[in-house]
Amino acid sequence: MKPAPLILVLCTGNSCRSHLAEGLLRRALGPGYRVASAGSRPAGFVHPLAIRVMAEIGIDLSGHHSKPLEEFLPQGVETVITVCGNADQACPRFPGQVSRHHFPFVDPAHASGSEEEQLAVFREVRDGIAQVFGAYAAGRLDEAKGG
Repeated sequence: MKPAPLILVLCTGNSCRSHLAEGLLRRALGPGYRVASAGSRPAGFVHPLAIRVMAEIGIDLSGHHSKPLEEFLPQGVETVITVCGNADQACPRFPGQVSRHHFPFVDPAHASGSEEEQLAVFREVRDGIAQVFGAYAAGRLDEAKGG
């Protein structure tokens, strides 16, 4: 049996945007796909506010960790989606890679102000990612059904 396609979401630090996208895309696509995230220069942690805003919508990122993109080179990545310009430029071609997409988002880790103001930025980015990746997932699922 052919393994489920692996979709890799990349950003520079793999601490915010790529984890938001990974969680949202995993939920939208369901079990027929493998979804992972990584960074071109991993930060070494997942931002606590990213974990918090995802928990608000029922997605648990508390077990996620920051990973280097090189970890996925031997894994048969089918699709690469970059969510920041730096990762898009640094992204290598993966063996067997079929497609690549670039959906850039503002890095919420750079938000300033009170915690509530920072949370507002994280929620805005999360919701933007949900919209774009939800549409992407709907297309993939429709394509898989032969539609």
